[in-house]
Amino acid sequence: MISKSSDKILKRMMDLHPKVIDLTLDRVFSLLEALNSPHKKLPAVIHIAGTNGKGSTLSMIRAGLESSGRSVHTYTSPHLIRFNERIRLAGKLITETELSQLLDECYAANAGKEITYFEITTCAAMLAMSRKNADYTLLEVGLGGRLDATNVVEKPTLSVITPISFDHEQFLGSSIEKIASEKAGIIKRNTPAVISLQNEQALKIIEDRAFELNAPIYSYGKNWLAWEERGRLIYQDGQGLLDLPYPNLAGDHQIINAGCALQTLRLLDNGLIKNFDSVTTNASWPARMQKLKDGFLNKLYPSAEIWLDGGHNPAAGEAIAAHLSKLKPRPTYAICGMLNTKDIKGFMNPLSSQIDKLFGISIPEENNTLSGHETSQEAANVGMVSNSCDSLESAFKLIKQHSENPRIIICGSLYLAGHVLALQKYEIN
Repeated sequence: MISKSSDKILKRMMDLHPKVIDLTLDRVFSLLEALNSPHKKLPAVIHIAGTNGKGSTLSMIRAGLESSGRSVHTYTSPHLIRFNERIRLAGKLITETELSQLLDECYAANAGKEITYFEITTCAAMLAMSRKNADYTLLEVGLGGRLDATNVVEKPTLSVITPISFDHEQFLGSSIEKIASEKAGIIKRNTPAVISLQNEQALKIIEDRAFELNAPIYSYGKNWLAWEERGRLIYQDGQGLLDLPYPNLAGDHQIINAGCALQTLRLLDNGLIKNFDSVTTNASWPARMQKLKDGFLNKLYPSAEIWLDGGHNPAAGEAIAAHLSKLKPRPTYAICGMLNTKDIKGFMNPLSSQIDKLFGISIPEENNTLSGHETSQEAANVGMVSNSCDSLESAFKLIKQHSENPRIIICGSLYLAGHVLALQKYEIN
């Protein structure tokens, strides 16, 4: 868990949250200026937006760069167990001492002005990354793109947009076109952009934005392709074909994410990448179709096959269902906890054909969690057999009564996934 010094500062930062959000980047630019503009001193930036696959794609880009001897900063969100996971400096998680000092420095420089938690912590990340040498900075958008706190870098080396679907509609809009317009806001003038698989409406918005800014785009289906063939990943673009190991990150959707990462690396290449196999074999991204192998829950139910996924939108539900459908048949149960801000029905609909029974639970220590009963009722509304439980452990006990050798998927929220990994004493390093 977060140690006391950084935890105390982060809680203080929460008190600065504006009472009314103004949708501009003024607060971020003001603090960055007070910090001597660290966003202008970052190593070459690859800026990544999208609804699904941002983290997986980022982890594959990082694997390719680091295997070729390049040092990489990364900034991602949210964290699963401790805040330090968000900031990686030249390949290593920021230390507690470094984090506390940076947070304190940013808090002081902000001088008590209103600012959101994500805005001030993003400034802290940029300050940290500006002070340590590296070859590249991988910067993941937190929400949307156009008005996201990360969108202050004037000239990234590349922009990347992963698949866009419905999520955060209350902030980004209720149509794919509106959401795509927000995501496309990271595209910069004359700056190349890698575009992953998109539906037709989203792609049109992205292409129009790129045309306005004279930004070259490299799109799935037009400039590059990735597919599975005989248990291998095949990638093709204008430079030729790559025959690579199948991604170690589980799920067929990782083929497209790997392709997006490979196109990004090919544009950076100039002989940089010596071994493209590393992109698919060395990437690590917890809580995305992660098979739990050791830890508290495995000891609680040794005969169960346990999976963990933090996805929470319709596209994530489809990806989980697709992965489950490819596994050897086995009694399959879901333990699901979700926030009340999510499209519950949209997430659960695809799962209904793959789950024998769902157990709804509330997410520990989350104010916006649905209750177990509410989650169970939502599952029943899409035709799933369901029940509610007081906790993860009580759900496991009930599943034991149904099957000796089940498959269990714990899903619905990254916050629930973080709780599970903490229980497992899983180390992210």
